[in-house]
Amino acid sequence: MHSFIPPERFFPYLSWTDIQTMPNKENVVIIQPVGAIEQHGPHLPLIVDAAIGVGVLGKALEKLDADIPVYALPTLYYGKSNEHWHFPGTITLSTETLTATIMEVGESIYRAGFKKLVLMNSHGGQPQVMQMAARDLHVKYDDFLVFPLFTWRVPNITKELLTPKEAELGMHAGDAETSIMLAILPEQVKLEKAVVEYPPEHPESSLLSWEGKLPVAWVTRDISKSGVIGDATTATREKGDRILESVSDGWVQAIEDIYAFRQPC
Repeated sequence: MHSFIPPERFFPYLSWTDIQTMPNKENVVIIQPVGAIEQHGPHLPLIVDAAIGVGVLGKALEKLDADIPVYALPTLYYGKSNEHWHFPGTITLSTETLTATIMEVGESIYRAGFKKLVLMNSHGGQPQVMQMAARDLHVKYDDFLVFPLFTWRVPNITKELLTPKEAELGMHAGDAETSIMLAILPEQVKLEKAVVEYPPEHPESSLLSWEGKLPVAWVTRDISKSGVIGDATTATREKGDRILESVSDGWVQAIEDIYAFRQPC
């Protein structure tokens, strides 16, 4: 049941008495991986975001100092994925349902005496939901420290392994995601079906972008017929292994910082 998470770090394997008697609970770090079940082109399974989150977290927890108390909750597999819902197989929650779920999980963790919760989100369509839910939890419980983090934003070497075009425009099911899936779940990757598809370019004079400072609201079928936004054909297992090691190293550092973090007065 613990998947890639070391069993001694898997929260549901604890008993209620383990939690009741746990020392220093206010500094124990609880991590909620949040993914999605959504299309990732013809070559990748629907589980990509959830698999990347739990794969990276499991690797990071294997490397983490055993004296740092950290527990992983079961992955929340469903997310807000309605930008992909024109592609069969995508399952989406509404913003309201996802927010309510995060709030109620957070309140349950707080009620048990824990004061540090990480929302480890791996789906690019919902960081704002994580941020708003985290803020609302902290407003409701002012000694509850909630960290809405995106899996890929820890220090890592991923962009160094990509072409400049891929680093700029590869947003979904491209080189990085395909490569890391070759490291995490290689038997679920159909590389022979990989394609290249980039979004339409904006005029050079335009300030607008598909992602970034001045974005346009879009759904995937607006900018991709295949569901891929990037170049999946250049993915390799060797690249994926390096990405997994690098991103998980970044998460070790992030978890250490969260454990040491104290709320300002």
